[in-house]
Amino acid sequence: MENTTLIALSRQAVLRRQMDVVAHNLANMNTNGFKGEKMMFIQHEVRSRGGERILGDRINFVRDIATARDTREGPVTKTGNPLDVAVRGDGYLVVDTVDGERYTRNGRLRLDEAGQLVTQGGHPVLAEGNQPIFFSPADSRIDIARDGTVSTDNGEIGRLRVVSFENAQQLQEIAGGLLGGQVTPEDVEQPDVVQGMLEGSNVEPIVELTRMIQIHRAYEGAKRLIKAEDERIKTMVKEMVKEA
Repeated sequence: MENTTLIALSRQAVLRRQMDVVAHNLANMNTNGFKGEKMMFIQHEVRSRGGERILGDRINFVRDIATARDTREGPVTKTGNPLDVAVRGDGYLVVDTVDGERYTRNGRLRLDEAGQLVTQGGHPVLAEGNQPIFFSPADSRIDIARDGTVSTDNGEIGRLRVVSFENAQQLQEIAGGLLGGQVTPEDVEQPDVVQGMLEGSNVEPIVELTRMIQIHRAYEGAKRLIKAEDERIKTMVKEMVKEA
């Protein structure tokens, strides 16, 4: 008689973690280059009484085993800002942090006080050879070619380093919208970089809101099941006491 309650509790625990993932997606629906996430589940089947029959009932314990990232491209919008870039296809910009190299598809870049090309968080964007990109006060026009080559009216400065991964799911989200982890990047020989445009989040708000409502209803359903099972057990115990 405990199996019903245990199943409902396992379901509630999974639903709470799933709600956290959906809430995180919604919180980042306007974050450039953000990739939505979803949970992966596994079911453990246990035979109930009568389960020996071909169509016998089975009890399923649900467990979340991982969070998968949706790597599809987000919508690309034109900004007209020469420092904004969108990476089309498979690829990530490389930035330098105090913890080493990190990766991002958020191409909203800017110049710091020293004229260095950095992310909105102030992390230097790296060129090929892991060199930072600096502009001088005399540079009046900034051009970024489709292959990532950065140049001004005074000549070529460098080429943005764009990398890919054999399994991008191994990348871990880090604060500031950056990605990292124990993964080995591979330089993209022919990247597709578009200047003056930004890739938006691939999160679909309506889908996530619908999912949130479904999760809430499922959680409340599990809650009612636990309450009903508790009342059933109490009633059964009372009847057994009376008979004794």
